[in-house]
Amino acid sequence: MTRRDDREMLRHHGDVDAAGELLDFAVNVRLRRPPEWLRDRLVAALDRLGGYPSAEDDLAARRAVAERHDRPAEEVLSLAGAAEGFALLPALRPRLAAVVHPSFTEPELALREGGVEVTRVLLDPAEGYRLRPEAVPEAADLVVLGNPTNPTSVLHPAETVRSLARPGRVLVVDEAFADAVAEEPESLASERIPGLLVLRSLTKMWGLPGLRVGYALGEPELLRRLTHGRPHWPVGTLGLEALRACCEPAAVAESRDAAREIAGHRDELAAELGGIPGVTVSLPAAAPFLLLRVPDGPSVREGLRRRGIAVRRADTFPGLDENHVRVAVRGSSENSGLVSALREVLAELGGLPETVPRHEPIVPGTENRQTTGEASR
Repeated sequence: MTRRDDREMLRHHGDVDAAGELLDFAVNVRLRRPPEWLRDRLVAALDRLGGYPSAEDDLAARRAVAERHDRPAEEVLSLAGAAEGFALLPALRPRLAAVVHPSFTEPELALREGGVEVTRVLLDPAEGYRLRPEAVPEAADLVVLGNPTNPTSVLHPAETVRSLARPGRVLVVDEAFADAVAEEPESLASERIPGLLVLRSLTKMWGLPGLRVGYALGEPELLRRLTHGRPHWPVGTLGLEALRACCEPAAVAESRDAAREIAGHRDELAAELGGIPGVTVSLPAAAPFLLLRVPDGPSVREGLRRRGIAVRRADTFPGLDENHVRVAVRGSSENSGLVSALREVLAELGGLPETVPRHEPIVPGTENRQTTGEASR
């Protein structure tokens, strides 16, 4: 069971931590603005804003997504951001929803606000936050998890995620960061499994948090149930244009190159942070962010803020405490600035001896699957 009074914690997002003129390590968005080619596409679409988005516009966007994932257009739903997909989940009327944590909190919040009973499946840091299918209640007719997972940066094997599918169960996989994983080895976006609902976002890779655009993939009947009572024109003309543009082959190739670059920066950052006494880095990591455990987390966050750096508090994620923080992966120069500032803050606080472990344990059997050469997030 969950407490009713923790909903404000579930509502917390990294943009709050990054408010003001701070170097932003709190929000997991790769670009500060969309690339020029995408801006040009959106600017060219401005003259169409005098009319409502048409069914043809929506179909063209869904076809682009469908081609990208090798499935028919009727199995694609355009969304006003992946967050809209979470907001629609109560329309499926589950009896019991199981949410795997630590993970993005919006799905649990939406379900609880919709009157759905939610049980939390808490993963163990001593096991590298590895997903254990047997921990998910058999009675759950809706299961939600992220892959790769925010904020732990864990990439669960597709085989393990797939094993959660059951007749009569909807399996919701949040793949908001999947395009930041080189070659997307564990994605289920192209798989047609009964009851599977995959949610994707364009926000993180393409610098589009202000546009709100994403999509869902699933069986046509499941998508119809999901959209029962949905208002007209939920995705605007610019969002539909962005969907088309970002799912074209050239954009997909660009995102693959970006994912490889992110992986390199992430490895360097993890090694440097792991070399700071008192800092524990959760590994293996597959996403464009890292989960850290530090001594006196609130004081560390405040010390970094005084130095002009924002990091994401992570105690708002179920299963984590105030000494956990999440940091986005940036370029080498910015990452080095974070490392230097963190060293200074910990020195001010008195630091910890070198005997403190530098990394959370790597689970045997996962090392090869989640090395940076294969995945990034």
